[in-house]
Amino acid sequence: MAGPGTVSGKTQAALATLRQEHQVHGLNETDLAADPIVQFEGWLREAMEHNLPEPNAMTLATATLDGQPSARMVLLRGFDQRGFVFYTNYESRKGSELSANPRAALVFHWAELARQVRITGRVERVSHEESETYFNSRPRLSRLGAWASQQSRPIADRSQLEERLRQVEAEFPGDETPLPPFWGGFRVIPATIEFWQGRPNRLHDRLRYVADQGEEQPGGWRIERLSP
Repeated sequence: MAGPGTVSGKTQAALATLRQEHQVHGLNETDLAADPIVQFEGWLREAMEHNLPEPNAMTLATATLDGQPSARMVLLRGFDQRGFVFYTNYESRKGSELSANPRAALVFHWAELARQVRITGRVERVSHEESETYFNSRPRLSRLGAWASQQSRPIADRSQLEERLRQVEAEFPGDETPLPPFWGGFRVIPATIEFWQGRPNRLHDRLRYVADQGEEQPGGWRIERLSP
């Protein structure tokens, strides 16, 4: 039996042998659209058509100026040729890190389809108008929650958060809740977009789009195959 604070040998042994073979069609260069945004839209649509849970969920990785990384799940709320958009409190940990070090990585994982999409690039804030339009589309309690939460900061207990929500509800009693000045969107402007398709025997397909002119002024894209 494992002692206090240890992991059992049975669990460790199970992890060492935990594998899943991917019996799916491969991904060839001829399968890809010339534009990675078009390719991403096709894969996202397939994930939605398969009724996968939260197909727009993505891991967002950021880092401090000295390289300390952090990652969390966020939701994709828009994408086009300019990049991939999500919304948050600008004073949260991710918001503060992106303000100081505007580089990020995104990962989508659709396990049921044996697919991943990995994106890297620089980050900028979306316009105030874009943030306001999205904020106003949210349910009222979500809008009030954005005002109530000092995201990523320690609090004494949950009652403190609930009391703050009651104060905000009293402050904004109607359906119109203004956009907080500390809340809005970020856009990840891709320099690379990799499409990963699971294959048997861990010989997966990895095809990566790289912006021809670099991440500062991306133009066309070249495609390269990566060893799995």
